[in-house]
Amino acid sequence: MKKTLLKASVLGGLLLAMVAPTESVGQSADRRTSISLYGSNIQARTNLRNDIWDMSNGSWGGGLGINRYLSPSFDLSLQLNYFNLEQDGNYSLNGGTGNMRFEDEVGTANLGLKLKLNNGKILKEDAFIGPYLIGSVGAQYASVEAYYPTGATPATYDEGILRMNYAGGAGLNFRISDGIGLFVQSTFNYPSTDLLDGIKYRDSDELNDRYLQHSVGLSFGLGKAKDTDGDGVSDRRDECPDTPAGVQVDKKGCPLDGDGDGVPDYQDQCPTEAGTAALQGCPDKDGDGVRDSEDECPDQAGTAATRGCPDADGDGVADKNDTCPGTPAGTRVDANGCPVVVDRDGDGVNDDVDRCPDVAGTAANMGCPGLDAADSTYMARVPKIEFEFNRAVLKRTSYPTLDRIATMLGKYPHYNLRISGHADHIGSNEYNQELSVRRAEAAKSYFTNQKGISSDRVITEGFGEERPIAPNTTNSGRARNRRAEFRLFIQ
Repeated sequence: MKKTLLKASVLGGLLLAMVAPTESVGQSADRRTSISLYGSNIQARTNLRNDIWDMSNGSWGGGLGINRYLSPSFDLSLQLNYFNLEQDGNYSLNGGTGNMRFEDEVGTANLGLKLKLNNGKILKEDAFIGPYLIGSVGAQYASVEAYYPTGATPATYDEGILRMNYAGGAGLNFRISDGIGLFVQSTFNYPSTDLLDGIKYRDSDELNDRYLQHSVGLSFGLGKAKDTDGDGVSDRRDECPDTPAGVQVDKKGCPLDGDGDGVPDYQDQCPTEAGTAALQGCPDKDGDGVRDSEDECPDQAGTAATRGCPDADGDGVADKNDTCPGTPAGTRVDANGCPVVVDRDGDGVNDDVDRCPDVAGTAANMGCPGLDAADSTYMARVPKIEFEFNRAVLKRTSYPTLDRIATMLGKYPHYNLRISGHADHIGSNEYNQELSVRRAEAAKSYFTNQKGISSDRVITEGFGEERPIAPNTTNSGRARNRRAEFRLFIQ
């Protein structure tokens, strides 16, 4: 009957294992408490029997364990056991001979400390196999019924015995899956009594009764490990704790990266080929920033505009298709890379070099219209204005010249003005150079402040005393050299 009950309990434990939630594991830093169900084979040595290491003649029992994780190296374990011992046969003992028999019902409660070898120093904590050593101390209660002869008169013994129980041994944990742990364990138990069979030798020095307990069972973790990103890897072991929901991860909790290019598969547009992060995991053999799958010239660096092919003249047409290589920069080209001839104003100057593409002009003026005859004649004389001695102050006689040039700037909006400042020879070269620049700037201020000419249309420069137009030996000559000259130009 008892063997039948034991088999039923083991079967029940297996069924529980099959339906246990996948979060359940043996106790660990994530789930610090676990329960264990196990069956045991008891091999005892008493006055009437000795079947130590004899698996064919042992007794059977079972138990429940409650385990608590303390550290990577140690667990605390409370083990509650029940088993039955019995023996029946003819023996000679203490002067009597005859049929002797006993039957025990034994229960123990031991609190033990496990020393684990899968602590990260010898084996990893999540290794498939986890060896350990265990030592425990607790209480044993035995209900003993015995019959034996003592001399000519038979005797009986019917008592309950409560004694200390000491145990030590070793075991192996097997990590079947994240939800199931299988363990086997053998311990040597030494209760502080010699009456498990109801018989005590007259010799008081005889060793106490003792027994081996061989157990096999299943462990289930309690609680649930913290897993913020829900990827099945606890936060404590998760090296990538913010993985998006639904992404497959490895044992470290990081997204799978099949090609090992550092771009996780869920973001990798080329998951079977190592590539770069900049190209979403796709390869770029020539390093031009165009994926090989889209690169028409994968062995030559090119540009995105030419689908990865070289474009030496930068006209947007790949060299392999360019029938006019070397086109000047900025030139408008057709599909073959050749300049497109466009002349919107019909002046014979192509738009790509025409500074005035919407106004008919001349090639000499880069496609812009020239000055009319009167203005051309006036500017040919290089109009000048004069300044007071040692100052950048315009003489009043200069205003008519400035006014006419301002009128021409309004009349010819495609022209710009260059003002050159000059000085006589009196003073140092450095001083005269600085003075000539200030005189050019004084003329420019008249155009911008008085006539509303845009500042970017007027360029100034100074030449100091380097370019006299009259002798510096006379007052009149020096007065003529203190001047500013004007030239219109197309840029």
